[in-house]
Amino acid sequence: MNQRKNKPFILRRPFKYSFHRLTLFIIIINFLIYALSLFNTRWYLIAMNYGALNVLAVEQGHAWWQFITYMFLHKDLSHIFFNMLGLLIFGFNVEKAIGSKEFLLMYLVCGILSGLFSYFVYKFTGQTHVYLIGASGAVYSILFAYAVFFPRSIIYIWGLIPVPAPVMVIIYALIEAGSQFLGSSNIAHMTHLFGFFAAWLYFVVRMGIHPVKIWKDVYGH
Repeated sequence: MNQRKNKPFILRRPFKYSFHRLTLFIIIINFLIYALSLFNTRWYLIAMNYGALNVLAVEQGHAWWQFITYMFLHKDLSHIFFNMLGLLIFGFNVEKAIGSKEFLLMYLVCGILSGLFSYFVYKFTGQTHVYLIGASGAVYSILFAYAVFFPRSIIYIWGLIPVPAPVMVIIYALIEAGSQFLGSSNIAHMTHLFGFFAAWLYFVVRMGIHPVKIWKDVYGH
């Protein structure tokens, strides 16, 4: 009876730890899809029409798969390069910390949630013409996770300015919020912010970890 009571809540049941370098696999998949889109115009059009996340496609065409496929499509070389660079820098450390299965689940769940949040924003603001693509939401969630698991880590912006990982998350959040409400670019800044929020939600619900408490314990004294 006691063993039964001590079993973790189903949403918090941990995976058996393993490390398979899935970060590298995700990066390769993204680049392969981009390469196909780059050299095959027909594939590019099919991928964008059926894989990019669009409100009307989901509502009228029941294209629910787009909540996953959108995060494996990218607009141009700089778009995929910086997304995958971020994943390369932070992904391996997070994957080592929580194991490959947990890492993959977190990456996909946070990416899906970022797409879902963006979907509702586009729906209720009448932006049904928007096609959302890119791994940014999922990558930003991994950046957030890195700051939680390695709160004392120092990241050098432009290789020069030392910034603690949690502070960098705050800076990025402020930049994205400001860019969303003050800028006029077609970058999905809200999706980036939703990546942070999705990661926070994942920590609280799945892992029972409160990120802000961790940061307060580290820097509050």
